[in-house]
Amino acid sequence: MAVGTHPESVVIVGAGQGGYQTAASLRERGYPGRITLIGAEDTLPYERPPLSKAYLKGPEHLTADEHLWLRPAEYYARQSIDLVTGVVTDIDPAARRVRLADGSGYDYGHLVLATGARPRTLDVPGAGLRGVHTLRSARDAAALRASLAAARGAVVVGAGFIGLEFAAAARESGREVTVVEALDRPLARVVSARTAEHFTRLHRREGTRLLFGQGVAALHGDGRGHVAAVELADGRRLPADLVLIGVGVTPRTGLAAAAGLPVSGGITVDSQLLTADPHISAIGDCAVFPEARSGDRLRLESVQNAVGHAQLVAERLTGTPRAYDELPWFWSDQFSTTVQIAGLGHGHDTEVVLGDDPDAFSVLLFRGEELRAVESVNRPADHLAARRLLGRGVGPRPEEAAAPGFTLKAHLARHREGPVAPVG
Repeated sequence: MAVGTHPESVVIVGAGQGGYQTAASLRERGYPGRITLIGAEDTLPYERPPLSKAYLKGPEHLTADEHLWLRPAEYYARQSIDLVTGVVTDIDPAARRVRLADGSGYDYGHLVLATGARPRTLDVPGAGLRGVHTLRSARDAAALRASLAAARGAVVVGAGFIGLEFAAAARESGREVTVVEALDRPLARVVSARTAEHFTRLHRREGTRLLFGQGVAALHGDGRGHVAAVELADGRRLPADLVLIGVGVTPRTGLAAAAGLPVSGGITVDSQLLTADPHISAIGDCAVFPEARSGDRLRLESVQNAVGHAQLVAERLTGTPRAYDELPWFWSDQFSTTVQIAGLGHGHDTEVVLGDDPDAFSVLLFRGEELRAVESVNRPADHLAARRLLGRGVGPRPEEAAAPGFTLKAHLARHREGPVAPVG
């Protein structure tokens, strides 16, 4: 797919991290045309990671939405970025125009779809009861925080990052918490068994009840429309006046599909994040793109991915096209633990653990002889070294990593020549 540079106008649908960063990066690179940033929420673009962490811990930690804003209102006025609140209902690729639910419309030279994703819900009786929450937006977080303040006990359905981060915040707030997970361990799809075992031990040590291999059959109310219990597939009932559903997300692809763009688990884009229409890009959580190292087509949910996508699109639209090749990395804070992940470890066949401390270690994940990812639990120096090594493609072989005295830092010191993956 090829596209000309310097379109007269750029319309960005979605005012999350990726949408904001696209607008900001365009201006940073001197783009002179009109930028319209359209978001469905009546608020300035804001950070999402704190929503499942500090924001939930109460007013003493985070008291106002402006603490989450990526930029104050004055920034957008100063940068001539038009912020529009509204819901885009359709795209007319032939006319290069988007239409909103209120009847207004905006013409574009280039369109960036940063539509993100929506939380999955449970298709079980009682899912619509009050006190049943998902967590994606600031409004979700505000409602969840209010419920948490009044709750005695919470049930979390799903032991992914969102579910466990909320569980940690709820336990730190003094609530009884039970986490129900259909698989046999937490974070089963995203971390190794060793790292999953650490989080199992950590949460149980902090008083969280963890139930694995359990599905949810129904949610039961108190007779007044509020949730009171979670019924498991085996018939047990767990008392709960707050339930968080954390079973993943679904990418928002409806606009793209209706406009005739290819969609397969996300909006399909090429290595430059272009869709089949050379005047439309897709970025962030909604986009499925070719991952440079593995060649696999992926959809990633992370701030780093959204920011990297946005910066690449801004570069292309201002005359510097390139393929997206940034190393994925992720993090999560729970209780006293920070886990940082560099690379993608799915499909690995060998694991090497560095460190003897059960609460501070790194797991190196290999496919064959190639280092694919490193999970670092409370070892930030290992994480930084791993990002540099993976970015250069000079990771150790499994037998090297397993040798007595091996450290990532020392291995990095032996491979200081060559490009370095950004770590900031």
